[in-house]
Amino acid sequence: MRPGEVKYKMFDFSTAADDFFVNLNLQTNLALPTNRETLLQFYEAIQREFPSMTLLYQRDAGESVLEASREEGSYLWMEMCNNRLTAGSFNPEATDDVYRLHRWLLEHSVYFLGIGGLDVELMDVMFGFNLDYKGNRDQIVADSLMGDSAIGALTGESPTGCLECEPSMVVALDEDCYLQARVSLETRSNDYQVRTGRYDSEPISVYFTIRRMPTPGRIMNMSEAFAEQCEICEDICRRIVIPKIVRPIAVAIASSP
Repeated sequence: MRPGEVKYKMFDFSTAADDFFVNLNLQTNLALPTNRETLLQFYEAIQREFPSMTLLYQRDAGESVLEASREEGSYLWMEMCNNRLTAGSFNPEATDDVYRLHRWLLEHSVYFLGIGGLDVELMDVMFGFNLDYKGNRDQIVADSLMGDSAIGALTGESPTGCLECEPSMVVALDEDCYLQARVSLETRSNDYQVRTGRYDSEPISVYFTIRRMPTPGRIMNMSEAFAEQCEICEDICRRIVIPKIVRPIAVAIASSP
């Protein structure tokens, strides 16, 4: 196993939801380069390493994006803007593909963009799970996660059901709060859909993020930090996120009319 490489068993996660994805978010203290030649050299190097990533474009807000075709449902993507470099592997088909793009970017961004440990403001590793459901997604989340809790009891007062239930929590994993874990949900329902019964075919998304911020007096080793964050994500997702959050929602969806 290469230094900084993470041992990963994809089936533990890909079978838990309709979609599974791993995202990297790297934020820098200084602005990233905007020179056309520099960016093209960087994107061309990525494309050579990852041949499926052939779509290059710029959004109205200025973000430049390089990604593979999304038609097959499994793809890689990366985006860069101002002080942020992000990338993701969506529904990876092979074990080796899960972290490969993320590791490559962390190892090579210093050569193409000048990003080093001194410049890192924070780094996030996020595991995401999509659960497809066409109905009141907020109510599904309330029923499966809130149950008979003090907060969940409020839904019994409504004749139409829950309009918004997107719980979020952040906890520190070290005494100094430089390593943090966040779990959050996105339902994509709204009061119009509940009122009319016309629901979009959107998923319930469960996001679990490990954030690492530099420890004062130390320069962050990005590859080592990434490996640590991935290991924590895998561990907590196996023990908590999947059995206590993702799976109850999936059971509620399966048993809904």
